[in-house]
Amino acid sequence: MASDNPLREQLVAFLTWGDAHADFDAASGGVPSALQGKRPKGAEHSPWEVLEHMRIAQRDILDFIRDPKHVSPEFPKGYWPTSPAPPNDKAWNRSAEAFRADLKAMIELIEKSSTDLLAPMPHGDGKTILREVLLLADHNAYHLGQLVIIRRLLDAWHPSA
Repeated sequence: MASDNPLREQLVAFLTWGDAHADFDAASGGVPSALQGKRPKGAEHSPWEVLEHMRIAQRDILDFIRDPKHVSPEFPKGYWPTSPAPPNDKAWNRSAEAFRADLKAMIELIEKSSTDLLAPMPHGDGKTILREVLLLADHNAYHLGQLVIIRRLLDAWHPSA
């Protein structure tokens, strides 16, 4: 049987790369605290709302994979913070650190050779870990782009050339 290591490597790359768009650290780093909770004209969400939404959704997907008894938050309300602004000065960094930790846990799960990426999860109505990884990568890419647009509208996007 051929090794599935190339698939695992591509999935990890798909979750972490910045080839086609800004990566997580570029998109989330350096947002001035005064702008973290600001909804710019023409945008439905603040940078905080998008960051926290990404963290919540990623954690939900990871917990769904790992815990057959996991109950997802109420959709859509449970996937968004209750306020456009972080509750305190440390919340942004805590959310970003939690996002990175959960992404690392997902990568470790993918890289583990005993993880069957293609087998339907007994609790997943036919869903596979591969499907969940692709869902996560797609969701994160979408919201990273949204975060960059919001930062541009706030004049807070100044990537290094």
